[in-house]
Formats: sequence, structure tokens, C-alpha cells
Amino acid sequence: MKQEVDFVKFNPTENMTVLVKTAHAFEDYGHIASKLMSYDCVHAEQVGFIKKPGDACADSSLWMAGGEFCGNACMSLAAFIAAERDIVDGRQMVVNVEASGTELLVRCQVRREMNRFICRLAMPLPERIEKRKKIEGRPFACTEIHYAEAVHLIMEIDEVDTAIRQYAETLALTVGAGYEGKLVGVMIFKPQTGELLPLIYVPELDSMVWERGCGSGTASLGVYLSWKNKGGISALIKQPGGMMNVTCEWENGSVTSVDIEGNVEIVAEGKAYIDGALPSLP
Repeated sequence: MKQEVDFVKFNPTENMTVLVKTAHAFEDYGHIASKLMSYDCVHAEQVGFIKKPGDACADSSLWMAGGEFCGNACMSLAAFIAAERDIVDGRQMVVNVEASGTELLVRCQVRREMNRFICRLAMPLPERIEKRKKIEGRPFACTEIHYAEAVHLIMEIDEVDTAIRQYAETLALTVGAGYEGKLVGVMIFKPQTGELLPLIYVPELDSMVWERGCGSGTASLGVYLSWKNKGGISALIKQPGGMMNVTCEWENGSVTSVDIEGNVEIVAEGKAYIDGALPSLP
């Protein structure tokens, strides 16, 4: 028997995101997410689940299917809350979200512009940054940005071809095989054009996606550029799905804050019918 799943679908810089509104058991998240992401269902790059917050200061809670942190999903939830509260065109509000992958509340400023929402999200700070000269004998410089539950590998490459993409996928799998966190990202940065090509691997879901736009990847690239230049930065990052802005502040030899800004549109809302999922919780 098919089970009903209430969902909302968002477009944050073409990083198509589905958030589930109905309550489900945690052990069913992976199955539901895989079905929703598939081409023959709702079709998206990632799925999160909206929950009741445990923190009285939070407006809502978001848990990604793989337990990872996702900036675009947080912005999507903030946009949804703003829409539900009938935010007036041209006005802005602050939404605080509990999110998987971080122990801190995530703060998002949301401004409505007609049918889209401009979201500015304060991102979690990295725990450490490590430089590698080579990876497995390949002549690609790589910088690792480590977070509590994720690691992003930044690679500067002038020209990207099929071999580079295949190598990035192999690298993500290799790192993920021995990694205890929730997410491995390989961020290919083309410095001549300022373009980011983000690859996201979530081991828990066995999901690997070349994303059209990546919020957390944009933040990591900003951290990398700030660390590399030893100073604060503000930059527009071009991605396949559009532009995102990242701003980093630098003080006493480290990044002290990271904000990303992007556009979010609510593109669909309804019910999906999932084979094999357990009934939703009351």
C-alpha cells in the first residue's frame, strides 16, 4: 500500500530541495528520501524533514535525510516559514532553525521580493583547515575544510573535463569510505572564471550529486579564499544554477563568520505516494 507524504519543493539556486512536512520515523528517512529524489517521483537533489524544535528559541527544526547540514535546505525552510507567516513584499524577518549537522541555531534573514525570497544565512564555522600538496599522486592541490559532521575538499583547476569529474567522484567515494561524518563534498573551483562545480556525497544515502547550486560549498569556498588571502572577503560565486554571495570576516588569523546569500522560490506543494514507507506519525 502506498503511503502519503506531504511535501514542499523549493528552488534555491536550482539545487532542487524537497522538505517533508509529515512526521515519520527516523529509520524511514532514507527510504522516503530516495523515493522522493527519484526521477519517477517528485525529483530533487536532496530531501529534509521538518520537525518540531526542541529549543524554545528556534522557529522550526530541520533534519536532512542523511543527517548532514545543508545551507540551501535551511534557507528553504526559512523561506517557507516566512511565506506561512504572510511576510509582506519588501519586508524582512529573521528565522532561527535547528538543523542536523550542527549544534548551534542557524540564523537566516529572509526578505520577500514578489514570489521569491532573498535569504542570508549565517553558516557554521569550520573546525580546521588543512592543506595537501597532492592526493594519491595526482598533481592537484587540495585544501580540506573540516566541519563537525562534514568535510569539503577544495580543488583549484583551470579546465574541467570528464576525467576530472570522474576523479572527483572517486575521491569522494574514497574519503567517504573511511569517514565517520555525514557528508563529503568535492568543490572544483575555476579561479579564472570564479566558477564553482560542487559534488556532494552523502554516504548514509549512497547519494552522489553534481549540484546545480550548493550553499555549504559556497561557504567553504569563501572560507578557503579568506584563509588563502589572510583576510575577509565578499564574493559572488558562479555555479551551474546561478549566483550565490559569500561573505567571510577574518580576525586574529582565522575566519570569524561566514554568511551566504541566495534566492529561494517555492515551486510546488502537495502529496507524494511512497511504496513501502511506514505510516506517518501522529
